[in-house]
Amino acid sequence: MKLEEKCIHLWLPNLFEFKGGIQVYLQDLLEGLVDEFPNLSLAIFDQLDRSKPKTKFNSGNISFAFSGGVPDLLRIPHFATNLIVGTLTKQPNLIICGHLNFAPVAFWLHRLTGIPYWILVYGVDAWMVQDKWKIEALHAAEKIVSISSYTRDRLIKEQSLPFDKIPLLPVTFDASRFEIGHKPDYLLKRYGLKPEQPVILTVTRLASEDRYKGYDQILQALPEIRRQLPDVHYMLVGKGDDRPRIEQLIAQLHLQDCVTLAGFIPDNEIGDHYNLCDVFAMPSKGEGFGIVYLEALACGKPTLGGNQDGAIDALCNGALGALVEPDNVGAIAQTIVQILQGTYPNPLIYQPEALRQKVIDTFGFERFKQTLAELMQTFPIDSKS
Repeated sequence: MKLEEKCIHLWLPNLFEFKGGIQVYLQDLLEGLVDEFPNLSLAIFDQLDRSKPKTKFNSGNISFAFSGGVPDLLRIPHFATNLIVGTLTKQPNLIICGHLNFAPVAFWLHRLTGIPYWILVYGVDAWMVQDKWKIEALHAAEKIVSISSYTRDRLIKEQSLPFDKIPLLPVTFDASRFEIGHKPDYLLKRYGLKPEQPVILTVTRLASEDRYKGYDQILQALPEIRRQLPDVHYMLVGKGDDRPRIEQLIAQLHLQDCVTLAGFIPDNEIGDHYNLCDVFAMPSKGEGFGIVYLEALACGKPTLGGNQDGAIDALCNGALGALVEPDNVGAIAQTIVQILQGTYPNPLIYQPEALRQKVIDTFGFERFKQTLAELMQTFPIDSKS
């Protein structure tokens, strides 16, 4: 049986109504499957969305089943019923679990029917897994597709899984949305900045559960950075429930005159904000990968990440940027100063065009589709035999 003649079920948390890193990745995955295998039958089971907006996913080979319109107390039972009934009645050739939370259901259906399943893993969702049935599901999965070597290596160590069971399908991005450009005049005016003023940028949700992104550490490093670069300015883009605490920290550190909390920025301004900065910095320690690193690199910007999470993959072990100990405020300050002073010992970060081309070659959508196609060619010829 050819791959194009097969049916795959994708079990996804959501795709459309909330736009986070996992949702963007899953949309890229779906688009890649449609582009590479236009005759492949895809059944999408979506837990949280209520319906599908007008999108590119209108092929007759794609069907959707949504559980988001069901009352909260009934949503999980409704979703689980859809998965079970859909699998038993349609008998797909493969189930792809878009989140580890769904894998125990796939595990039991596999034991009942023999239908193989893959699990997509991202970051904290797959680190230090304690749940018995998730662990069972990881070991019984045909493949565990990881977005980063960091998460893969943690799974191998923590769950004693074989290396060849966990292929990589790294995050991709839309390079056409992020171009190299001058600091936009309208943003300089909006924020009261001078063109020659060194600007540090972080783009992230300001959510209390996302403090691992490292913006606290940058704020704590700013007094030392200012001592060496008095005119430096820090732009923190994003919204969330952690903003009041951040404002309090800024006041405690007396940084009100050199920090801007830009809040929510529409998609059509994100590229301009990258071009406004002189260094993109997010020294996180819980990032599964971090698409924002790729976006900054595509704008030709020197980029700093933490050395304890998926930023290692995004920055290619330091080949594309700087990796620092995420809790070492002194190291963060020193590295940002080096980058802004032009003395950081990686000449590529000061070559915008080369930096952009390198990140596109490594993580662009064409490369993503190529890797996906290679991965799908390992799909069993007759998975139900």
